[in-house]
Amino acid sequence: MDFSRTEEQELLIESAREWVARYLPDDVLRKAYADHGFSDEVYKSYLDAGFGFMGLPEDLGGTECDVQTLVTLVEETCRAAGGSLPFFLNTLTLWDIVEFGNKEQVKLVMDIYQETGRCPISIAISEPGAGSDNGSMTSTIKRLGNGKVVINGQKTWVTNGEINPYVLVIAKEEDPSPSNRSMTMFLLSKDTPGLKTASLSKIGQTSVPFCEMYFDNVEVDESAQVGETGKGFTNLMKNFEIERLFVAAHSLGMAQAAMEDAAKYAGERIAFGKPIGDFQQIQQMLTDMEIKLQTMRHLLYSTAWKMDNNIPVRLDSALVKRYVCKTSTEVASDAMQIFGGLGYTTDSRTSRLWQDCRGNQYAGGTDQIMVHISGRQIIKKYAK
Repeated sequence: MDFSRTEEQELLIESAREWVARYLPDDVLRKAYADHGFSDEVYKSYLDAGFGFMGLPEDLGGTECDVQTLVTLVEETCRAAGGSLPFFLNTLTLWDIVEFGNKEQVKLVMDIYQETGRCPISIAISEPGAGSDNGSMTSTIKRLGNGKVVINGQKTWVTNGEINPYVLVIAKEEDPSPSNRSMTMFLLSKDTPGLKTASLSKIGQTSVPFCEMYFDNVEVDESAQVGETGKGFTNLMKNFEIERLFVAAHSLGMAQAAMEDAAKYAGERIAFGKPIGDFQQIQQMLTDMEIKLQTMRHLLYSTAWKMDNNIPVRLDSALVKRYVCKTSTEVASDAMQIFGGLGYTTDSRTSRLWQDCRGNQYAGGTDQIMVHISGRQIIKKYAK
């Protein structure tokens, strides 16, 4: 495996750093966290810089590129900004609608995206009683036989659900029982009668808010269906593996930012007459942090390389998600410790980075679910 960056990737990194310096200095990022969202200008500038088109089909104005390049973009923008950014979520959601939506749905979404830089769709999957256990969701679709369907149920952890004008919801055909695996997706306006939202507060990643959604006899046309009947969850699962890599790259970029802050501080902070970086305990912390960063990066990019070369990564992607997100939190935590009491305040961004890294141990699948997936695959691997 050759992980050396191409000339194009080096130029991409340079461009990403320039974009962050111009549009996301720390005061702008802090405002986004306080306001629970980024400004229209930031979204549109990301698209105008060309980053927002990467990974999308050429016939829709996109720039097709490999997974390694996309992962590089996610890691580098999060590292340069030193915080959570929402842009890779745009890419994932657009992939779902581009692949499974009809021409009218794709045009609706892409027209808004190209004009604003915001993907206008939020995805409603999880429920209060069905997070990791998606098969236990109880939201239902009832077909009325007159070209209409009625949706009932409750969804939670809906990212940007109160901001985006449309929602892609998945629900079961008629029967809410756990044994029913027939699920279908529908795209509808957030303003559809019977659909209500309620804000949810979280301790980190506040620049990317989420909410609960309530569907009370929400009636839509059958033409709002996305993809085949009964195959909604199977369709959504198609991008789970690359989503895990994106979330991991997001965490890795933030962990790298925390490391850079901590190492710089260790060389400047004077205690007992010398820089704290001269003390062996601080040196050990920095050494272990660097080992973790290099290990995380190797695991992430080797998996991206495999994906680019059509090598199955069901095990690898789960290992990446489990290890990188958990270990990034550890690196950010150690960075906070090096800052001492200052690290526990909002004056140091390390506290923000720790909170945001911690959130990624849930996003895209919890640590425990990744163990469940990995364990089964490991047994199969060594049974051969």
